[in-house]
Amino acid sequence: MRTLTLLALGAATIATPAMAQDTAPNWTGGRIAVLGGYDNVRSGSTEDSDIEGDDQSIDGFQYSAELGYDYQIGGAVIGAEAEIGDSTASVDNNNTDPNYFGYGQVKTGRDLYVGARAGILATPSTLVYAKAGYTNARLDATASDGVTEVGRNFKLDGYRLGAGVEQAIGTNTFAKVEYRYSNYGDARLEFNEGGTIGNFDVDTDRHQVVAGVGLRF
Repeated sequence: MRTLTLLALGAATIATPAMAQDTAPNWTGGRIAVLGGYDNVRSGSTEDSDIEGDDQSIDGFQYSAELGYDYQIGGAVIGAEAEIGDSTASVDNNNTDPNYFGYGQVKTGRDLYVGARAGILATPSTLVYAKAGYTNARLDATASDGVTEVGRNFKLDGYRLGAGVEQAIGTNTFAKVEYRYSNYGDARLEFNEGGTIGNFDVDTDRHQVVAGVGLRF
């Protein structure tokens, strides 16, 4: 995780200054952004499989929309934000190992986040920040005996931590790159037919590296 964070921050620092204009942005106000990038979901360490060859992870393309509000205090910026997204990550069930990925045949569903961020201005147009908040994600799982197929959803609750660099392109537009780690420790099982089983403990990790562009208003 630390390596991915450093790579993301380094890439933003190197790549974005050429896009910046001399006009310093107004960091106070609302913002919207679209994001896309790498998504990895895996069973946590307490759920790892002992069968050789199991990677117990799913990878895909993450895409999302973000809405936030920032407030500048001198050389610091604090803000609140919310995000809704989805991912293409999926995996087929490994029938020889019931603990494979911990869920069986599964595809990622919608990904919700709400939280806060705080950062410092490395330059008048470059913000380096950290973020933290609540996340709720869904895994769409399918079980089949070859004749009957049963669908169910795991709704996961947890926390998200992240870090990134945001670069102003002008007074009202920006680009950014961000790494975030999510940990889900609680889940609720819901069948597609409407049945629900109560909350239970899980151990699921998520790593995402995303880039995006946005507009301030």
